[in-house]
Amino acid sequence: MSEQTFKALVVRETSDGEFNKSIEQRHVSDLPENDLLVEVHYSSLNYKDAMSASGNKAISKNFPHTPGIDAAGVVVSDKSGTFTKGQEVVIFGYDLGMNTDGGLAEMIAIPADWAVKCPDSLTLKEAMIYGTGGVTAALSIQKLEKMGAKPEHGSVAVSGATGGVGSISIAILNQLGYDVIAFSGKTEQTEHLKELGATEVRHRDSVNEVGSRPVGRELWANAIDTVGGDYLANLLKQTKAGGAVTSCGLAASAEFSMTVLPFITRGVSLLGIDSVFIPLEDKKAIWERVATDMKLPNLESYGEEITLEQTPEYLDRFMASQTVGRYVVNVKG
Repeated sequence: MSEQTFKALVVRETSDGEFNKSIEQRHVSDLPENDLLVEVHYSSLNYKDAMSASGNKAISKNFPHTPGIDAAGVVVSDKSGTFTKGQEVVIFGYDLGMNTDGGLAEMIAIPADWAVKCPDSLTLKEAMIYGTGGVTAALSIQKLEKMGAKPEHGSVAVSGATGGVGSISIAILNQLGYDVIAFSGKTEQTEHLKELGATEVRHRDSVNEVGSRPVGRELWANAIDTVGGDYLANLLKQTKAGGAVTSCGLAASAEFSMTVLPFITRGVSLLGIDSVFIPLEDKKAIWERVATDMKLPNLESYGEEITLEQTPEYLDRFMASQTVGRYVVNVKG
C-alpha cells in the first residue's frame, strides 16, 4: 500500500541563501512524531508566516519548512486519547508554523495539548477568519476590560488598523460599544475602516506629532498597538490618565524610547499581549468569547478566502505591506 501524501507549502533555502516557496506533495511520515494528526481544512495568513516564508531565522531556524501559525481541521488520530476521530479542532500558537511544520498544509502532526475543540457556534472557516490575528485582538480588548476600560470612558485608538489584528480589533470594539480612532498609512482604506466600525480615521504618522515631548495631550482613553516602535511610545504619551495601551506587534520596530512620565504622572499602563504561549485554559476561554459576545455578524465578510496555491503570492504581499485585513486559506479547495 502506498504511503499517504498531502499538499503543503514548502519553503526551501537555496545554496546562495535565497528562499523559494512552492506547493509540494509530502508524505505523512515526513511529519514530526507527535500524538495528534489533523487533516487541515482552513488556515490563515499572518505577518509571522510571511517572515517565516522569507527565511527569517528568528522565526524559523530550519529549512525546508512549512509555515502557518494557524490551523482548523478534523482529527485523524490521537494517540493521547484527548480527542476522538472526526472531532473539529483549532490550533494556534506554541511552535506551530515556526519550527514545527504548520497549517499551510493538508496535514499536521502536533502535541495534543496544542489543540482546542472548535466552538460549536463557529465553523472551521469562521475560526480561521479570526485565527491568531483575531484572537490577539480579542485578548487585547479583554485585557483592557480587566483594567477597567468601558465605552463611556472615551475612544480606543488602534494602530496598524488595516492589518489582521487591527481590523478585527476595530470590529469587535465597535460591537462592544466603543468609539474607535483608527490609525493607518493606507488612506485609500478610510471608508473600509469606517465600515468596520471606526468612528474616526487618522494617518498613522499623526500619532507621532507629539515628537520628543515626554507627554502630549490626553486624546484617547485606551489604545491597542500592533506595530511597536515610536507608534507605541507616542500612543502611551497621549493616553488619558488611568488608561492603558496593549502591545502585540513589532512591524515598525521591536524597540521604543520614552520617559516614565506617562506612567508616574498619569497612571497609564502598558499591557503585553501573548497569543503564543498562553495557558490552554486561557485559550479555551478566549475562544468561547470569540464565539459568543465577541462573535461578529456577517463574519465571512471580514476575511478574504484564498487557496493554498495562492499563498506564495499573498505572503510576498505581506512583506511589501500590500495586504488589508484577514486572509483565510481554504487548504482543501
